[in-house]
Amino acid sequence: MNDKALSVRNLCAGYHGTEVLQDISFSVNAGDYVGICGPNGSGKSTMIKIILQLLAPTSGEVSLLGTPQASFHDWHRIGYLPQGLQFFNPHFPATVDEVIRLGRLSGKKFPRRFNRDDAWAVDRTMEWMGISHIRGAMIGELSGGLRQRVLLARALVNDPALLVMDEPTTALDPETRESFYKLIFEMNREKQCTVLLVTHDTATIGKYASHLLYLDKKVVFYGSFDDFCNSSEMTGFFGEHGQHLVCHRH
Repeated sequence: MNDKALSVRNLCAGYHGTEVLQDISFSVNAGDYVGICGPNGSGKSTMIKIILQLLAPTSGEVSLLGTPQASFHDWHRIGYLPQGLQFFNPHFPATVDEVIRLGRLSGKKFPRRFNRDDAWAVDRTMEWMGISHIRGAMIGELSGGLRQRVLLARALVNDPALLVMDEPTTALDPETRESFYKLIFEMNREKQCTVLLVTHDTATIGKYASHLLYLDKKVVFYGSFDDFCNSSEMTGFFGEHGQHLVCHRH
């Protein structure tokens, strides 16, 4: 039995002759919660897009849920919450219920029609996320925190085995951001869904994720937070103060 939710081997990528990712290799066990951090331009979003087959690498291999990417077809088993909440169109004409239902389309063949199973999945997901009371509200009228919760529900409505999020808290205030991280932590533990979360909040994600992947065009560090916090090599790279910020020992 293959318990790897994700395997990345010797991944390289670039634009216009500039190398963005250099020989990236790592694997993620089923049920892990991996925080992906690094400076601007470090290749975090590029790597996520390659994993999701939205971009092509220059070389390297990716396996998803034990299947080589080229043969992978079960995209409904992967939930994706992309960047861009700050650019959301407040006049988008859809209710909360309608937005979440859209998440069911990835598992359907043509003609794509909603049925009782879809309605049950939407109801269950809204109840778990605590948003049943706003099911009829227009999504553009919601606060940033509630809107992001709805978009997360859309990503979760198929009970994905792997949830991928790219900077999901960029437009949120600190209190709402903390609440969002707690929600993901609870979801990971309760549903055993594997999580990849790209973030600039290295110190905050350290309180919740089981592993830290630090990228700067190549893998600088990948391991548990205990390993990170006890690594003298990482102290040399991040500085004692930076390492202690992530480890909450300051």
